[in-house]
Amino acid sequence: MGIFSDEETTLSAVRALKETPWSIENVMSPIPSREIADELSTKPSRVGYFTLAGGIIGFFTGFALSAYTALQWQLVVSGKPIVALVPFFIVGFEFTILFAVFGNVVGLILKMKLPDYRGLADHDSRCTGACFCVVAVCPVSDEQKLLNFLKNSGADTRILS
Repeated sequence: MGIFSDEETTLSAVRALKETPWSIENVMSPIPSREIADELSTKPSRVGYFTLAGGIIGFFTGFALSAYTALQWQLVVSGKPIVALVPFFIVGFEFTILFAVFGNVVGLILKMKLPDYRGLADHDSRCTGACFCVVAVCPVSDEQKLLNFLKNSGADTRILS
């Protein structure tokens, strides 16, 4: 693991690491960095699909719950229809928001594979505070070469198990 103090040196180290036989396993930063994400060619998140599915399910659940309740109670007022669309769309909208939030939370938990207790042993607290961390993978025979490469790039180094 290479621990860098600023974004520019991290970005240059990531660019240089991409041209080596070693692979980058993870990059952690205290702030969102579009430049590093672009350099790593990260894929867009699929959490939005969970949010969309939750919203669609929520709308139909809210509408169905309203219609079912109205049909069970049969409160007929002045000959108006029992299943009135406008009030039920309002309830459906509220359920859309509620279930979209639930879907978003479930999507985050599933996509981030939480809880990840295996990663705690290799975690360095500097990676989430003030420093940028690059985790690179190499064969055991190249370990010293990778450490020297990271040190020459301006990083403090640490060997992970």
